[in-house]
Amino acid sequence: MPRPRRTQISIEDTPYYHCCSRVVRRAYLCGNDPLSGKNYDHRRAWVEALLMKLATVFAIDIAAFAVMSNHLHVVLKVDIDTVNDWSDREVIEHWHQLFKGNDLTHRFANGNVIETYETAQLKHFIATYRSRLCDISWFMRCLNEPIARQANKEDNCSGRFWEGRFKSQALLDNAALLTCMAYVDLNPIRAKMSDTIEHSNHTSIQLRIQEALKGEQPKSLLSFIGNEHQKQVKGINFSLSDYLELLDETGRIIRNDKQGALSEHCENILERIDIPHANWLKLTTEFGKLFHGPVGTLYELTCYCEHLEKRRRHFSFCCQYLKA
Repeated sequence: MPRPRRTQISIEDTPYYHCCSRVVRRAYLCGNDPLSGKNYDHRRAWVEALLMKLATVFAIDIAAFAVMSNHLHVVLKVDIDTVNDWSDREVIEHWHQLFKGNDLTHRFANGNVIETYETAQLKHFIATYRSRLCDISWFMRCLNEPIARQANKEDNCSGRFWEGRFKSQALLDNAALLTCMAYVDLNPIRAKMSDTIEHSNHTSIQLRIQEALKGEQPKSLLSFIGNEHQKQVKGINFSLSDYLELLDETGRIIRNDKQGALSEHCENILERIDIPHANWLKLTTEFGKLFHGPVGTLYELTCYCEHLEKRRRHFSFCCQYLKA
C-alpha cells in the first residue's frame, strides 16, 4: 500500500530525493509509438522546458534529470535556507508565476495598502505558499499536470496521463546521491536511445557537457562544488570533471555491452567517495531494481527511520551495495 509522502520525506536527514513519474497503460510520453506509428519526441522538450522554469520558481534545485519514452527521472534538492530567506513579497511573486493568487496577494505584491483586519489572512497565505514552494509534491504536481493536459489536448482525449502517484526515494548520503545521478544520466544509453552521454538529448548530463566545454556549469542545474568551485555556497560535493570522466567511461562500457572494467583513475575516484568500484556497474545499471526505498549506508538508514518513527528499517539489505 502506498505510504503518505510525509512518511518518506525527512529534510533533517537529507535534502536530496529521486523522483520518477510513469505514464499509464501503453501511452508514450515521447519517442516512437510502434502501435500508432506516431512520434512524440517533441514532448521531451515540453518536459525539459517546464523543469527549467520550475527550478527558477521553487526553492528546489535539479541535480539530474532524464526524459525517457514512457517515464521521467529527476533528482531534486530541497533548499530550505533559500525559501526561508525570501521576503514575504518574494514568496508571493514566486507563487504568482505559477498560480493566479487572489485579490489580497496581488494588492500586497503591487505595494498597495493592506488593512489591519486583512493582515492575519495575508500572513496565512504567505506561510502556505512558502511551505509549498519547497515541497516536492507541489513541484511534481506543477510538472506533471500541465504536461498531462497538453498531451491529452494533443491526443484529443481525456483521463489520466500519468500514474496516480510519482515515486520518490530519499538519497541519504553523497554516495547514494552520485550513484543515483549516474543512473539517471545514463538512462538513454542503457535504453539504447543514445550511444554517448554527449548525444543523450533532454538529460542533465548533456547540459553539463555543453556548458563544461565553455568552462561553465548550467545555471538551471545544481552545480558541482569540487576544487574548481570552492567559493560556491551550495552544490554537489564532488568534482565536475571527475563526474564527467566517470560517466563517459561507464557509458562506453554499457554501450559496448561488455563486462569491462573501469580505468585505475576512475576506480580511484570512486574510492575517494567510498563507492565500491566492484559494484559500480551493477549500481548504475540496476539502481531501480536494487533500491525500492531510501538509499544510503546502514547508519544513515537507521537515523532516517528513527526520525520518521519507523519501526523497521525496510530495504536495509540493499545497503551492502554501497559499502566497500
